[in-house]
Amino acid sequence: MTVTVVRGEEELFARTAHLFATASEIICAARDLNTWATTHRAPDMPVQETRPTVRKLYQPATLLNPSSAQHVRSVADHAAVRITNDSVNETIIIDRRFAILAGDLADGRRSYGVVTETAVVQNVLSLFEATWRAAMDLAVYDAQNAELTTLAPRVMELLASGCKDETAARTLGLGVRTYRRRVAELMTALGAESRFQAGARARELGPMPFS
Repeated sequence: MTVTVVRGEEELFARTAHLFATASEIICAARDLNTWATTHRAPDMPVQETRPTVRKLYQPATLLNPSSAQHVRSVADHAAVRITNDSVNETIIIDRRFAILAGDLADGRRSYGVVTETAVVQNVLSLFEATWRAAMDLAVYDAQNAELTTLAPRVMELLASGCKDETAARTLGLGVRTYRRRVAELMTALGAESRFQAGARARELGPMPFS
């Protein structure tokens, strides 16, 4: 069998911990920080003498929650991190030989497909590489979107409150046109097509500290 389906993060970790422990290259694409939560090193996992080469691809929404953004930037201390506006299939590729594909949630548990078929793994890798090439380095993204990232938690709070754009803009000390532009940028970062959908996506990111 070339694809093994596992249910829940604990089973996934039990099946793949040894692969992470011996990996020389790890490639990851994720929409948020929750999907691969239990693939982090376990306390009893042997420490590698040589740190693997790591590349991580995230969507902009990950940087809108300050705590998530802090984690992503700490990851960038030892991994190459890029940001993409493209929709990504949440995937981990280990040593170009194994691929882990995140599935849907059912009864509170996510399913994962562990793929060992060489041709399938290579196809998944090709899709990742195409997205990676078009993505923006984290430092460049931060430089170009500093104001949006800073304002995002407050803008999401104001959107959720239902106040008028004029009131929200005045609260943030922005012009109405600038505020609306920030809302549009925020919707793009969240992959939302409406303000209502943006609010739903924002809730998925978890609680945010507002200043």
